[in-house]
Amino acid sequence: MATQVEWGARPIGADRWRFGLWAPDAKDVGVELGRVVQAAQPVGDGWWSLEADAAAGDAYRWVVGGTAYPDPAARAQVGDVHGPSKLVDPAFEWRSTWGGRPWLEAVIYELHLGTFTDEGTLAAAQGQLVRLCELGVTVIELMPVAQFDGHHGWGYDGVLPYAPHPAYGSPEDLRAFVDAAHDLGMSVLLDVVYNHFGPAGNYLGAWCPAFFHAERSSPWGDGIAFETPAVREFFIANALHWLEEYRFDGLRLDAVHAIEDHSQTHFLDELGARIRARDWDRPVHLVTEDERNLARYFTPEAPFDATWNDDWHHAVHCLLTGEDESYYAPFAVDPIADIAIALADGYIEQGQSRTNGEPRGEPSSDLPNTAFINFLCNHDQVGNRAQGERLHQLTSDPHALRVATALTLLSPFVPMLFMGDEFLTDAPFLFFADFSGDLAEAVRKGRAQEFARFSSFGGKVPDPITESTFLTSKIGAPLRPDQNEHEQFVHGLLALRSRHVVPLLARNRNPISKVSRNGSDISAQWSFASGTLSVRVRLGKTSDDFEHLPNAFFKLTDASSPFAFSATVSPE
Repeated sequence: MATQVEWGARPIGADRWRFGLWAPDAKDVGVELGRVVQAAQPVGDGWWSLEADAAAGDAYRWVVGGTAYPDPAARAQVGDVHGPSKLVDPAFEWRSTWGGRPWLEAVIYELHLGTFTDEGTLAAAQGQLVRLCELGVTVIELMPVAQFDGHHGWGYDGVLPYAPHPAYGSPEDLRAFVDAAHDLGMSVLLDVVYNHFGPAGNYLGAWCPAFFHAERSSPWGDGIAFETPAVREFFIANALHWLEEYRFDGLRLDAVHAIEDHSQTHFLDELGARIRARDWDRPVHLVTEDERNLARYFTPEAPFDATWNDDWHHAVHCLLTGEDESYYAPFAVDPIADIAIALADGYIEQGQSRTNGEPRGEPSSDLPNTAFINFLCNHDQVGNRAQGERLHQLTSDPHALRVATALTLLSPFVPMLFMGDEFLTDAPFLFFADFSGDLAEAVRKGRAQEFARFSSFGGKVPDPITESTFLTSKIGAPLRPDQNEHEQFVHGLLALRSRHVVPLLARNRNPISKVSRNGSDISAQWSFASGTLSVRVRLGKTSDDFEHLPNAFFKLTDASSPFAFSATVSPE
C-alpha cells in the first residue's frame, strides 16, 4: 500500500477517529456521522480517508456515490448487518497475565456459541469454561463469530468479518471470554472464513466491484480478487485484528482450498508470513482446513502449525458405521488398513491410487505428528448429515466407540472434541440459518436436493430455516448415568495423555513410527528421544484372544465387543 490508510474506523485520540475505505471506482465518498455526511479525501491507490470527531458507540455509515452502506470493516453494528455501523474503542482491561501454551499440549474443543448453552451467549459459554478445563481441554476453538444476517446460523455466512455477531454478545463480552479462558490456562482459537462472504448483507460488490472476480465463481458467488493488494490487506488486517485486539491464540482458516489466488506469493503464504513476523507475547497457532491434503504448509519453514485431518475421521467413521457412499467410498474399502496408514503418516490419501476415489494429497510421513488434528466428529461431519447425527448415535457398539475415543486421544497427534460428544449428548447438530424471503426458500430447496442422491436417506430433511431446528441443536447437559460416565471416561483419557504422551512430544514432535496390521489388529510404536509410546488396538472380530501390552498404563476390553485397546510407554 502506498498510504497508511487502513480498512475501517480507528481511534487516534480523545474523541478523534480515522476512517479508511478502499473504493477505486468511486467518484465521491463520505462518512455519515449523526445526520451529517463529511467528505472523505482520496489519498491514492483507490483509498479514501477522513479524520473526524466522534465518540465510541456513535453510529456511522459510508456514503459512496450518494448511497449509504455499512462499513465492511465495522468493529460492530448498531443492529443488523444492513444498518449503520458502530464505533468501538478496542481498549480493554485484561486481567490475565497469559503467556500462552505450546502447540504440543493442544487438546481442542470445537464449539458453536449459539448451541453450546441454552442462552447461546458468550457470557453463558464463559460459565462453562471451568468444566472444560477440568475435563482436560487446553484449546477452545470457536466456530466463526463474524456478524451474519439473522439471529442464528453456523457462522460461515458472515459478511462483516471484523464484527462479533451481536446475538452472542458485545465486543467486550468476547474479550472477557478470551480473558477468562486464559485465566484458566486455556488457549482460544477463532475460526475465520476468508474464502467467501455470505449471501445476505454483503454490500461490497455494490460499490467496489474490484473486490471480486466476476469471471471467477465460487459456490458462494463471485470469487474474491486476492491478487489485489487492498483486498489481501482486508483479510490479513482482519487476522491481525483478532490476534491483537482480542488476544486470540490462533486462527483456524476455513476451506483454504477455496481461496483461489494466482499471485507470485499466494495469499496464504503472505498471511502466514505477516503473522509470524510479529513479536507476539505468546505462541500463536495457525490451523487450516484443506481438502487437498497438502503437506507443504506444515514443514519446519512453513508458517502453519496443523490441519484438520478428515482422513482420520472418514476411516474410523466407515469402520464403526459401515457407511460407504460419497466421499466415504474410498475409506470404506479397508478402513483398518487406512487407520494404520494414518497412525504412521498422518494423512491416508497421499497422492496414491485409491479404489473408489481419485488420487489426492502429498506424502506426509516427514511431517510432525502435531501437524494433524484428529477427531471423531466436527461441525461439518455431523451437521452436513441430513439428520445431524453424531457418531455415538450411529454405531451399534458403544464399546467400539470407547476404543476409537481412546485411540484418538492417546495417539501422538492433536486430538479434537466436538461440543457435546464428551458426554454423548442426545442433541443432533443440524444445519440451520435465519434467512428470509427467496433466499430462505433457496436454502430449503438446496438442502433437500443435497440428500436426494443418497440411497441410505429416505426421510425428510429438517427445515433449516425453522427456529426449532436451531433450538434442537443445543447440546444441553449430561443428565443420565451413561452420559456422566462417558464424560469421566474422556476426562481420564485426557489426564493420561497429559501424563504420558505430552512429555514425549515435548522432546520430539516427529518420532520414528512403526505400524503393522494383522487382520483386525494394529500395533503402533512411536520412538521419541526419551521413550517409546506403544499402542495395540483390535478393531474387529478375530478368533484370537487380545493380548494387552506389558506394563500398560491403559487397558480397555469388554466381553460384549471384539474391540480392545492397550497403551504403554517404555524408556529408550
